[in-house]
Amino acid sequence: MKARVRPLEDSDLQESLERLRVLVRPYSPEAHDTAWQSSVWSWLGSHPLADKMHRWVLEAEGEIVGHLAALPQYYRINGRRMIAYTPADYMVLPEYGFHAITLMRRFFRTCDNCVTWDSAPAVIGVETRLGAEEAGKIRFGAKPWNISEAPGFPTSVPAPVRQVCNWGLRTLDRALNDTTRIGDLKVEVLEGFDESCDELFEDVAASVPCAPEKDAAFLRWRYGSGSPQASTITLGVKDGENLLGYAALWVTADGLTGYLLDLTTRPGRRDVARALLREAVRHFRRLRVHSVRYRFVESPTSPRARDLWRSGFFPGSKRHSVLLVKLADSDLHEIANDAARWSYNFGDVEGSFWIR
Repeated sequence: MKARVRPLEDSDLQESLERLRVLVRPYSPEAHDTAWQSSVWSWLGSHPLADKMHRWVLEAEGEIVGHLAALPQYYRINGRRMIAYTPADYMVLPEYGFHAITLMRRFFRTCDNCVTWDSAPAVIGVETRLGAEEAGKIRFGAKPWNISEAPGFPTSVPAPVRQVCNWGLRTLDRALNDTTRIGDLKVEVLEGFDESCDELFEDVAASVPCAPEKDAAFLRWRYGSGSPQASTITLGVKDGENLLGYAALWVTADGLTGYLLDLTTRPGRRDVARALLREAVRHFRRLRVHSVRYRFVESPTSPRARDLWRSGFFPGSKRHSVLLVKLADSDLHEIANDAARWSYNFGDVEGSFWIR
């Protein structure tokens, strides 16, 4: 079946993309919520680099059968500010699956620099075939308060037994987290993102070779009014007027799942990371979510993996997420092609934009 890739045009009917999304992802509630999908794209259109965004469609016999966007973002790589792109909303009807690589080829021919975080093996296969390289795997921790959310827990366990297990999980959680030593550090709820966030980011960029640029303006866009996660609670640790670290917490609309979207500290402040992690767990516990999920690249600006396990997070996932990079400058690419050189969180990832 013949198909061609072309830029998305203003004349393209929104209904065509909505129909495509439902056909490709029939079991996704988000795919059926057209108003919500529209609000996310409207928010993406307010990004400071929105004029550099690209969107393409795959067209066959006058019908849109595929779609791919390229989202721009500023990064600091070895002290150099640059724009890199992330593939987004990648979808193709199954009968046109052969042409999926044609869409992604257009992305890599247009975008010299790519930074992305993916978990779908088929998508990773296409991206690596076209030149992206796996910089490393992403840490994943799941903390259940409902035993049904625990990895590997059998679904056939009777309800009374599950209730006892849930009580045990919460009791263990208090024992693990409420006794964690954090010294004199005080965690508080931040009212917003101010210039102290700019100073924190510059400290991160001076010490960690690779990071998305997250100054106050970006953080206000990412978690402020209009964002898909606009109800985010931000915790912070300060030393006077200096921000030592922050954590962005968000709960899904059904109230069942908590996400630790971002936890970033000044380099080497593991004590701050532990304090933020502990308070985040306490906050989610008070909200009585069933589980907490946290994905991140372990770095000098994040907690260590053993800090998570000591806080009752289960490691691992059946589907591993990986960080992939492809930069036009070979020297910068070599530096970026190692996850150990990155400060990176789930909230920085395109996939986090679509949870609700």
